[in-house]
Amino acid sequence: MATVSQRTALTPRHLTRVGDRLSFIYLERCTVHRDANAITAEDAEGTTHIPSATIGTLLLGPGTRITHQAMSVLGETGAAVAWVGEQGVRYYAGGRALTRSSALAEAQAIQWANTRSRLSVARAMYRLRFPDEDPAGLTRKGLLGCEGRRVKDCYRAEAARTGIKWRGRKYTPGDFSAGDPVNQGITAAAQCMYGIAHAVVSSLGCSPALGFVHSGHELSFVLDIADLYKTEVGIPLAFDVAAEGDEDIASRTRRALRDRINELSLLDRCVDDIKGLLVQGDTDEAMSNDRDVVTLQSDGGRVVAAGRNYGDSDTGIGEGGALLW
Repeated sequence: MATVSQRTALTPRHLTRVGDRLSFIYLERCTVHRDANAITAEDAEGTTHIPSATIGTLLLGPGTRITHQAMSVLGETGAAVAWVGEQGVRYYAGGRALTRSSALAEAQAIQWANTRSRLSVARAMYRLRFPDEDPAGLTRKGLLGCEGRRVKDCYRAEAARTGIKWRGRKYTPGDFSAGDPVNQGITAAAQCMYGIAHAVVSSLGCSPALGFVHSGHELSFVLDIADLYKTEVGIPLAFDVAAEGDEDIASRTRRALRDRINELSLLDRCVDDIKGLLVQGDTDEAMSNDRDVVTLQSDGGRVVAAGRNYGDSDTGIGEGGALLW
């Protein structure tokens, strides 16, 4: 058993805040059960107790089994659960988001719905990928052109660095073996990055479909986020693996990327990048899942407290009358 990333936890005497939670805990080849308000992970080496209130997102890897009672306590504490491949390089399914707040989902929808802000976020994504370039003023077509040139430059640079003969990017959907070894490695790395991005996007409660660069697919935003790390992580690693030999490229690439993700704490970085792209300022309080905050939409972009009756047309505020059934 291992964790993808760790922060120092508070003692059980303290009420754990969202900001103090472990971002992601990864478990594999064990049975996850419940003991009081903790979950337990039992494998051949013994049983590990994990306070449920310290978990942000639980990633269940290969060989895991989880009981109904364990899911019950995780639901009570607001933890997200995702069923993933080894070290998170595949995303299979997820249970609830990390937060009860709709802050990020609403921010994503607002940014996406306006064509100007959608372009602004796309430029910000380009700036994250290539910080030495300023995309201000670039049109959609200009962004795509610049991104294409930078990716081609990356391919050529990595080929020169590793000594691999590069004949261009070739990928045939549904036929993984059609490409040469380095192209197979690039494809395998991309698929792994999609799994990582999907797990994080779903855990944060964002819509996988509302993309700012990609569109028309249920995973458009996932593809956007995965591409942030293409030239920094995925492509160089694929060339490194291909330079070591042609055998078993796909599995060797997945294992190498798994280790690289751990070294870079990429999941935590991915969370921070998504927040920075969608919301200005500190979102920790807005995303707090220690309590439920439900408001009602009013005019002028204002919100008012829920749980009250606003039937008094003169004052706009009634005398009680809970709206929660």
